Amino acid sequence: MDAIVLLKDDHKTVEGLFKQFEKAGEKAHKEKQRIVEQIIQELTTHAYIEETIFYPAAREAVPETGDHVLESVEEHHVVVWMLSELKNLDPADERYDAKVTVLIENVRHHVEEEEQEWFPQVREGMGRKRLQELGEQMEKAKADAPSDPLAVMSARQ
Repeated sequence: MDAIVLLKDDHKTVEGLFKQFEKAGEKAHKEKQRIVEQIIQELTTHAYIEETIFYPAAREAVPETGDHVLESVEEHHVVVWMLSELKNLDPADERYDAKVTVLIENVRHHVEEEEQEWFPQVREGMGRKRLQELGEQMEKAKADAPSDPLAVMSARQ
């Protein structure tokens, strides 16, 4: 599996979780908490492999994407802090749904930019073989991803 396919698969997984959250009833606090726990895990792992493997490789292979990488890291920064807040927030708190909604909006925007604007550039600049090597490396690195969103590199930047 190449790196971009892996990242797009992650995006689909997270989008599925977002839709589950949006369909959950207003008072479905336990269900929402379970879904958000999965979202936290998925997005933390995803941000980790992007920041430690994909972004540096893409920036090296396609230097003109440097600004996009920097913007993406800043978007990750916002997301991982929101994830850390959600991790400790009671799902019955009046801010819970609003915070998840803002998270979803931010992530959907990020995904759209990556998939529409950036991934095609990276695919062209890197080539199939390199993307496959990166994909294997990223898949293995998922096991090393932290469980705490604030342990992701962008949280500290």
